[in-house]
Formats: sequence, structure tokens, C-alpha cells
Amino acid sequence: MTENMNTWLTEEENKTWENVWSFYVGLPSKLDAQLKRDAGISHFDYYAMAQISETEEGSLRMSELAQAADMSLSHLSRVITRLEKKGLVKRVPDPNDGRSTLAELTPEGWEVVRKAAPGHVSEVRRLVFDNLTPEETRAISSAMAKIVNVMNPEHAA
Repeated sequence: MTENMNTWLTEEENKTWENVWSFYVGLPSKLDAQLKRDAGISHFDYYAMAQISETEEGSLRMSELAQAADMSLSHLSRVITRLEKKGLVKRVPDPNDGRSTLAELTPEGWEVVRKAAPGHVSEVRRLVFDNLTPEETRAISSAMAKIVNVMNPEHAA
């Protein structure tokens, strides 16, 4: 029986896939551990809060936040509920569209993001960028953009 060559990864593709898998599994757990240790929040919590903090208003529609944070609405809802219980985020009706809800950082939420950001950035740099040349960073950015665009065409630039 002859097998189609497209059935199996080449040796180089397999090594690349193994590295992608290790990155995919390992990086989130490392970032999660750092953020829980330093700020008492998960990486998902931080990422949602960081997306909100980057807006001028300090709030974002839940649907827009889900897209920006690459989370399903149901996952984001669980994250926001957890953050609400900690007093870091609140849900408010969108004054421009009564059908929509905004996620808004509380003053305590702003403080957590402000305090967590330096340690998070340091850990991202330590785990990723400190190990790469500028050329490697640009190559990975370009390659990852192509992969993300196939998985999520709405992210295409």
C-alpha cells in the first residue's frame, strides 16, 4: 500500500511542530504562574484587563473584548465574572447601545494592571525575546501572523 506523502509531516516539519507544541503548552503555564504569584490573577484575567486598559475609555464591549482577547464569549464571561468577584472589573450597560454590555476596569483593576505589567513584560522578554535576534523576532512575527490569519481571518491586517 502506498501512502500519500501529505499524510505525514516531513522530519523538519515534525521538529517544527514539536517546538510549536512545546511553546503552545509551556508558555501559557509559565506566564500564568508568574501572574498568579505576582498579582493573584491568571494570564486570561490579565490579558482581558490589559485589552480594556488599552482603550481611551477604560471599557470595552464584551463582544469586542472577546475578539481582542481571542476568547469565546462564554469563556470571556467566566473571566469577567471572576474579575467582578475580585472587584477588578464591572459590567455596565453600553450607553450607546442598550443591547450591549461593557466591561470596565475599576480603580482596583487599573492598579492591578499597572502593578502586574512590569513583571509580565519582564517574563515575556525572558522567555521569548531575550533569546532571539531582531531578525528572528521579525521572522517569527511574520510566520505567526500567517498562521493566525489562517485560523482567524478576522485578525488579518
